Amino acid sequence: MLKCEVIEPKGAHDATVIWLHGLGASGHDFVPIVPHLGLPDKHGVRFVFPHAPEIPVTINGGMVMPAWYDILAMSIEREIDLVQIESSAAAVGELIQRELDAGIASERIVLAGFSQGGAVVYHAALSYPKPLAGLMTMSTYFATAKEVTLSEANKALPIHIFHGTQDPMVQESMGHTANQILLSMGYKPKYRSYSMQHEVCNEEIVDIGNSLKEWLKLA
Repeated sequence: MLKCEVIEPKGAHDATVIWLHGLGASGHDFVPIVPHLGLPDKHGVRFVFPHAPEIPVTINGGMVMPAWYDILAMSIEREIDLVQIESSAAAVGELIQRELDAGIASERIVLAGFSQGGAVVYHAALSYPKPLAGLMTMSTYFATAKEVTLSEANKALPIHIFHGTQDPMVQESMGHTANQILLSMGYKPKYRSYSMQHEVCNEEIVDIGNSLKEWLKLA
């Protein structure tokens, strides 16, 4: 089981957001955002921010750092370690199972991810065998579009894609490509861009909060 930062709700726990960080970061990264999402005071949402394992990353000279999978080359589509991304998606599945065991319905669980974390949750959510509440991907790309086995349970999964128009790390074209692939697969993603680089901005944080309020029916 992945080590995680967990933010418990003030109200009775009845929903969960599992939110993955990007390359070289940690589960602490998005913790400070939670109070700024504009959720009701006693919203009942547990936030789970897992820490990626530390592995050598080829594009960074083999330096060991927190990563969900190795990136072998910075091509337009990225050359990645498929086994590692599948392993990370399976680890997300274990975190979902922990929430199910705690009495949370799968339809009350949202997956979210930034950059590398977003690539993992694309794979984890779209292949998950039980219906989820929604999928949010930020400044990322659909790394396993050709390999993922789509789950019938999540064929109507709500998907929101957020990306920066000036992102030098994961160009916005990669976000648009993910959007087009999802449309071709029969999903109905919503795409939103912001005037920012490889980061999160205040306007995006508001939109993330609104997505959660919509999907989890938070008054």
